[in-house]
Amino acid sequence: MTQADFYTILPIILLVAWASALLLVDLFIPKGRKGLTALLAAVGLAAAMGITLTQSGHTGVGFSGMVVLDGFSVFVNLLLLFTGLLGVALAYGYVKRLGIERGEYYTLLLFSIAGMLLMAQAADLIMIFLALELLSIPLYVLAAFAHPQAESEEAGLKYFLLGAFSSGFVVYGIALVFGATQTTALSGIAAAVSAGTANTMLMLIGSALILVGFSFKVAAVPFHMWTPDVYQGAPTSVTAFMAAGAKIAGFAALLRVFSTAFPSLAADLTPVLWVLAALTMIVGNLIAVSQTNIKRMLAYSSIAHAGYILMAFVPFGNPDVAPISIAAGLFYLVSYVLTNFGSWGVVIALEKAEGKGLNLDDYAGLGRKYPGLAAAMTIFMLSLTGIPPTLGLVGKFYLFRAVIAGGFYGLAIIGVLTSLVSAYYYLRVVVIMYMRDGEPEATSEPWLNLTWAGMALATVVLSFVPSFVFEWASQAVMKLF
Repeated sequence: MTQADFYTILPIILLVAWASALLLVDLFIPKGRKGLTALLAAVGLAAAMGITLTQSGHTGVGFSGMVVLDGFSVFVNLLLLFTGLLGVALAYGYVKRLGIERGEYYTLLLFSIAGMLLMAQAADLIMIFLALELLSIPLYVLAAFAHPQAESEEAGLKYFLLGAFSSGFVVYGIALVFGATQTTALSGIAAAVSAGTANTMLMLIGSALILVGFSFKVAAVPFHMWTPDVYQGAPTSVTAFMAAGAKIAGFAALLRVFSTAFPSLAADLTPVLWVLAALTMIVGNLIAVSQTNIKRMLAYSSIAHAGYILMAFVPFGNPDVAPISIAAGLFYLVSYVLTNFGSWGVVIALEKAEGKGLNLDDYAGLGRKYPGLAAAMTIFMLSLTGIPPTLGLVGKFYLFRAVIAGGFYGLAIIGVLTSLVSAYYYLRVVVIMYMRDGEPEATSEPWLNLTWAGMALATVVLSFVPSFVFEWASQAVMKLF
C-alpha cells in the first residue's frame, strides 16, 4: 500500500475515522444537546467535500485496481456528500421534535455515506459488494430509528429482509461472473471478454442477477415492493436521505459495472433495461395516483423517477449516444436531489408526532397561511412533473433527447405519457394547498427552512443556466467510454 492508494479513497477514510471518533465524542455530549453531534457530523461531511474538490482533475487507481479515482467518482461523491449535508440539516430539528434525538443517528448516516462513496469508486465486484453492505446496514437501523413505534420497526425489518435478499442476488451474480472470467476486477472481466476466454452464457446470467440486485436498491419495478412501506414507516428525515443517496449510489455502481465490465452484453441487456425502465415509470406513476398519504405518494414518485433515470442506461450499447445518455442521467440525479430534499423538507415542516400531518388533506389552506412553504412545494411538484421554469423539465428534456437519439422512440413516448399521468397527482397537491380551506400547522426551524427554501431557489435558478451542470456531467463520464 502506497500514499497514492490512500489518496484515492481519502474522503472515505476521513468519513469512517470521523464517524468512529464521533461515537466516542457523543458519549460526552449531554442528552438534550445532541444537535452538537449533528454539527460535528456536518463538519466531517464538509471536510470530506473539500478533499473531494481537491481530487477534481486527478485520476488513478488504488489497492491493486480495486478502487478508482476519476471524474465520474468525483462528480458522484460531491453529489453524495451534498446529500449527506442536506440529510443532517433535515434531521437537526426533526429528531428532537419527534423525541428520537440520539447521537448515533449521525454516526450511522456518516457510515452509510462512506459506503455510498465507495460504491462510486469501486472497480472490483467484491469491493462493490462490500460497499453495498456498508451503505445498506446503517440504513436498515436508521429506518427503524423511531422505535418503539411499530411502523418504524416494521420499516426497518422489511428493508433488512428484502435488502439481504437483494444482496444474495448480487453475490450469486458475482460468483457466476467470476466463474465465467476467473476474475472480479471490472477491467479484467472486460479483458477476458475481448480475448474470447469468457463463458458468455455464465456472464449473461451473472450480469442479469447483478442487475436484479441493484434494481432492488434503486427501487425499480418489479423489485420495488419494499419502498412504499419503508418510506412511510421510517422517520421522514431518513426517508429523504434514503430516497436520494441510495439511488445515486446504486445507479453509480450500475453505470460503472455495465459500462466497464459488460459493454459486450449491451445487445442482450438492452431489451431488459428497456422493459425495466418502462415498467418502473408506468407502475410508479399509476399507483401514485391513488395515494392519499404524502409519504406513500412520494415513495411511488421516487419509483417512477428511478424509471426515468433507467432510461439513460438503455442506449449504453451505442458508443455514439452512450456518453450523452449517461450524462443526462447524472444531470437528472442532480435535479432529483434538489427536488427530493426540498419536497421532503416541506413534508417534515408539516409533520406532527404519531404520524399526523401526513395526509394530503392536511395541506389544505397552506397557500393562505404559509405562502412561502406553499410556493416552495409548488415549485417541487412542478419540477417532479417536468413543467417550466424548473430543473425537472430540463432533466427530462436531456433524457428524452438521448433516448430518441438512440432510436428508442417507444420508450420516449412512454416517458412523456407517464409524465402526463404524474401531473394529476403532483398538481393535486397544489390544488389542495390553494383551493381548499384548512388550518395547517407548520414548524419553523432555521436549518429546515434553509433547506426547503434553498432547494426551491436552486430548482428555479439552475433551470435557466443548466448547461454548466450538464457539461460537468459530460466531462465526468467521458473517460468511461
